[in-house]
Amino acid sequence: MVQETTAAATAISAQQIAARIERLPVSRWHTKMRLIIGTAWFFDGFDALTIAFVLPALIPMWKLGPEQIGLLIAAGYAGQAIGSVAAGWAAERYGRTRVMLWMLVIFTLGSFSCAAAWSLGSMMVLRFIQGLGLGGEIPIMHAYVNEFARAQGRGRFSLSYQVLFPVGIVATGLVARWVVPNFGWQWMFIIGGVPALLAIPARLLLIESPRWLASRGRLSEADAAMSRIEAIVSDNGRVPLPPLPANLPLVQTATSRFGDLFKGIYRQRTLSLWGLWICSYICIYGITAWFPTIARTVYKLSVPESLNYGLIVAFVNMLGTLVCVGLVDVTGRKSLYTVSFVLSALPLLYLWFDGTSDPQTVLWLASMSAFALGVLALGMGMFTAENYPNHMRALGGGIANAWLRAASMVTPALIGYMLPRAGINAVWLLFGVSALLGAVICALFSIETRGRVLEELSPAP
Repeated sequence: MVQETTAAATAISAQQIAARIERLPVSRWHTKMRLIIGTAWFFDGFDALTIAFVLPALIPMWKLGPEQIGLLIAAGYAGQAIGSVAAGWAAERYGRTRVMLWMLVIFTLGSFSCAAAWSLGSMMVLRFIQGLGLGGEIPIMHAYVNEFARAQGRGRFSLSYQVLFPVGIVATGLVARWVVPNFGWQWMFIIGGVPALLAIPARLLLIESPRWLASRGRLSEADAAMSRIEAIVSDNGRVPLPPLPANLPLVQTATSRFGDLFKGIYRQRTLSLWGLWICSYICIYGITAWFPTIARTVYKLSVPESLNYGLIVAFVNMLGTLVCVGLVDVTGRKSLYTVSFVLSALPLLYLWFDGTSDPQTVLWLASMSAFALGVLALGMGMFTAENYPNHMRALGGGIANAWLRAASMVTPALIGYMLPRAGINAVWLLFGVSALLGAVICALFSIETRGRVLEELSPAP
């Protein structure tokens, strides 16, 4: 009888994963977990835009034209698109922590390999390989951190660690400003790869997501993982935990299928999220990845000046991410993102309409747009994870992230094609219209996710 009672209690406990996560106060364990993830975000940010800051040195050395520059930037994003889908599928099948570790290893090895590139073709291949790891890692990290967040304050909890990504981008500009002219472009990839390599052991310390385990029907493992976390947070029972909240939905067991992304309520969510990712990252990576090159080739600035301009835009973009962390749980996601799209569009459309050729005016207007785009760059991954149930979260995020990468892949090549034929004004128009379209999609088709438990917000179809 005692054994039956214990088994029943364990079964009930295992099924109450959402309630047990909701009751946990934010603790040192949560901070440590997010710091491990955030460290990877920093180096992902560093390496994601390294190519933008080494291009001013590669252009004269390899005699690259605008179309070749676009293809080189696009190669990395092509790898990221494929990595996002493949890793999203794998994370639903094999788990969050295991696949995140695989992706980090691929990304780190790819970064080191890029330092050995000897031509445009070799760099494209190596950037593609590096992109597989980078693109695969990011949507799983979004899913993983969201699955440990309480409903109240989930935005700040999930986004605070992600600020290290734009910090990494700014660090890229600062380091490149000194390293590229003095030591050569190869050292940018080596510097980005060494710390990422050191982050691999820390990943082994992460506990698998109890929500994912429960969604796979592995309730005893979910219960064991949750018990480990509860023991750490409660100091092995010496600090009492709050009581379980009542009436929360159970984590449902389900199998991940691609077709579920288009069932019931998820059809509109999936299509609108894809639209938001495409529109936002046509602008985000179009501006951040191309701006040093635009300053160099269109406005005829020197290599140091071009790097400085790129650094300023990256820094202002980072300031926008801090605004996102501060406001996302105050205003909610939908209104904040809609306004950000509009505010990013206006300076870009002014650049198109005015047709100014003054580099400083262009810098300030592009920086204004980059500030608003920083909100979207930080917030979209978390928002996507909130829109899907446990068994679809990594897959849905991975495919949405692939559209981001597709936009980031096509846009540089498109800019490289447009610049010599239609001029820079046509590029500003492309960015501005894309941002306005994103505002319309967000206002009309997105849902508000603030303050709602994931299982209530996104039930299994």
